[in-house]
Amino acid sequence: MNLLLIAGIAVSGISHFSFAQKGEKTNFEIKPGSSTIQWVGKKLTGEHTGSIRIKSGNVQVADGKMITGVFEIDMVTINCTDMEGEWKGKLETHLKSDDFFSTQKFPVSKLEITKAEFTKDNIYNITGKLTIKGITNDISFPATVEFDNNKFAAVADITVDRTKWDIRYGSKKFFEDIGDKVIYDDFTLKVKLGATK
Repeated sequence: MNLLLIAGIAVSGISHFSFAQKGEKTNFEIKPGSSTIQWVGKKLTGEHTGSIRIKSGNVQVADGKMITGVFEIDMVTINCTDMEGEWKGKLETHLKSDDFFSTQKFPVSKLEITKAEFTKDNIYNITGKLTIKGITNDISFPATVEFDNNKFAAVADITVDRTKWDIRYGSKKFFEDIGDKVIYDDFTLKVKLGATK
């Protein structure tokens, strides 16, 4: 077999491989130990901070870009990080109650990414559906995403208007005469994701 024929076979093989790979989806599984969610909730007289754990999830990429993803959040793990002792326990219990997230009835929340639009510098405009307390609403936010053949990482700040998920406690929108006990409707989730193939 001459060198010209060998080269032709090699080029043909490379072209076939590239064609087969184009559009193929790669799945990355979220690693809860490498992922974090920090929350910030504000009220008229101050704010509280805490964490909550990601239970499971995955993201998909194709043609060098993120395309979809789904994540489950373990609501039972709501944790307050700015308080200690008795008051920490009271706040966590209240957040898990029916006044807020009803974690006994709805132990898992879910975020489903339906569209990930690449803009520039690894930044995506994310569109998806967020389910809390069995209620699903559309949500959008920017995220910074990086990945290679084996690992995926993303960070995002997500602002959530809790009243859209029927969490009304302390909201001036529903309790006009609440005075200085107002809790603001928006809370923020600072999300950091780590995943592997």
